[in-house]
Amino acid sequence: MKTVVMSVGGSLINPGQIQIEFLKKLKSFVEKSPYKFIIVCGGGYSARAYITASKEFGVKPIGWDEIGIKATVLNAELLRHIFKAPPALQKPAKTNFKKVLIAAGWLPGCSTDYDAVLWAKKFNVKEVFNLSNTDYVYTKDPKLFADAKPLKKLSWKDYKKTISQKWVAGLNTPFDPIASKAAEKAKMKVICINGQKLKELDKYLKGKPFTGTVIG
Repeated sequence: MKTVVMSVGGSLINPGQIQIEFLKKLKSFVEKSPYKFIIVCGGGYSARAYITASKEFGVKPIGWDEIGIKATVLNAELLRHIFKAPPALQKPAKTNFKKVLIAAGWLPGCSTDYDAVLWAKKFNVKEVFNLSNTDYVYTKDPKLFADAKPLKKLSWKDYKKTISQKWVAGLNTPFDPIASKAAEKAKMKVICINGQKLKELDKYLKGKPFTGTVIG
C-alpha cells in the first residue's frame, strides 16, 4: 500500500482557533483513501504566539525552537486522538502502522517540513505533500501583495530564490529552507496544495490536473 507523507501546516490546524471543520474533512479524506498516511503537524499560531511572548523576556533563539516544537506536539496529540492512531512520534523511525501515523517536531533549527522529509526518507517515499492555506507558491506573499503571481512548477534552484535561506523559529515560508535543501539532496518532489481544498490532493494522487505547485 502506498504511503503518503503530508506536512500539515499549523495554520490549518489552529490559526488562532482550532479548525474543527478542516479536521473533520481531513479525517474523512484520509479514512476514505486507499493509502496509508504519515501526517506531520506544524505549530502554527500557538508556536508563533508563544515565541513572540518569549522574545519579550529575552529568550534566546534555541528557546524559540524548543517552544515551537512543543506547539507541534500539542497539535499532533489532538490529531492522533482524532484518528485513533498510535501515540504521536517525534523522531522519525521506521515503524509499522495500519493506516495513520501522526508526527510532531523534535529537532531545533528547522520546521516540521524538515521532519516530513526525514519521514519520507525513512519510508523510501519520493514525494512530500505540503498542505497550507494558499493555493500555490507565489512570487510574493499573496496576502500582502495584490500583484503576487502563482508558480505552478519550480526547480529547487528557482524555489530557493523565492525564500530566505536563513532559518528563524516561527519562519513562515511555503517550505522551509532546511527542508528544501534536504528534499533537493534526496531528489524528492514537494507538492504544495491548499489544505482547505483536499479535492486537489485527491486529483494529484489520481494523476489528474490539480491546483497547486510542484517543486523539484
